[in-house]
Amino acid sequence: MARCELMAAEAERLRLQTTTCATGARLIDCGIQANGGLEAGRGLAEICMANLGNVNLLPDQAKLATGLCVSVSTDQPVLACMAAQYAGWQLSISDYFAMGSGPMRAAAGREDVFEKIGYQEQTDCAVGVLESSQLPPAELCVDVAAACRVDPKWLTLLVAPTSSQAGNVQIVARSVETALHKLLELGFDLSRIISGHGVAPLPPVAADDLTGLGRTNDAVLYGAQVTLWVKGDDRSLEEIGPQVPSCHSRDYGEPFSKIFEKYERDFYKIDPLLFSPAAITLVNLDTGRTMHFGRICHEVLQHSFQT
Repeated sequence: MARCELMAAEAERLRLQTTTCATGARLIDCGIQANGGLEAGRGLAEICMANLGNVNLLPDQAKLATGLCVSVSTDQPVLACMAAQYAGWQLSISDYFAMGSGPMRAAAGREDVFEKIGYQEQTDCAVGVLESSQLPPAELCVDVAAACRVDPKWLTLLVAPTSSQAGNVQIVARSVETALHKLLELGFDLSRIISGHGVAPLPPVAADDLTGLGRTNDAVLYGAQVTLWVKGDDRSLEEIGPQVPSCHSRDYGEPFSKIFEKYERDFYKIDPLLFSPAAITLVNLDTGRTMHFGRICHEVLQHSFQT
C-alpha cells in the first residue's frame, strides 16, 4: 500500500489520475484516460510483485524497436511472482472483464496456485493491478474487496490497458514469473528457487489492445532471457531445463497474434507449454554448475514489433 501512496502523491509527475468510486475504493488510472508513462509502468510492475522485486529499463543490446529492455530481479521469487505478479484472477461483472494480478490475489486465495505453493495472506488492505481498457465498475470493487475480506475503502486498484506505455512495461516485466509458472506446471519444487532475474525487449506501444497483446507476449516468448539461482542436485535441472523455454512448445515459431487467431482467440486452446521465456539459465548454488537452455528468436521479434 505504501508504494500506491507514493504513486498517488506523485500522480501529476507520473501522469496518473486518481479517483474514488462510490464504494470508497481508490482507482488509479495508469493509461486509460490518463497518459501514464514509462515510470508509471515501472511502478505498476513493482506493485504487481508486491514490492518484492526491482524493475528497471535498460539499453537493449540487440537494439530491437525501442532500444530498451525491461529488467526484473527478485530475491523472493515465489512470493513476488506466483503469489502476486501472476495474472491468475479473472474478474468479470456484466460486460466488464479484466485480468487481475498483484498482492490482492494472496488475500483472496481463490486460485489453485496458492494451495500448490502453500501460501495465503490476511490483510487489512488490498492492492491489485487490472489489465483493462476501462476502469472497473463499483460492483466489481465490492466483489474484490469481499473476496479479500477488506472494507472497500481499503482497496486500491491500478488499471492500465495493454496498449499504453505503463501496461506495456508491466506485462513485459513478467519474464521471471513465466519461468516460475512453467516450472510449477512441470512439477518442479519452487522452494528450490532462491533468486531470479529476467530481461526482455520493450516493444513499441500498440495502437490497440489486441496488437499489444501479441507484441508483449512475443517479447517474453521469443525475447526473454531468465536466470534462476537454485539449490539441489544437477541431474533434475538437466532433465527439466530443456522443457522450460518456449521453443519446447508445438506452437512455437509464429508471432503470438497469428497463434491467437489460429485458435479463435481462445487462450485455453493454445499449448500451455508455449507460455515461458525464450531462454533460461539455471545456476546451482550447491554445485556451482551453470546450465543454459533455449534461444532468442530475433526474426519473430522483428516481424512482431514492425507490424
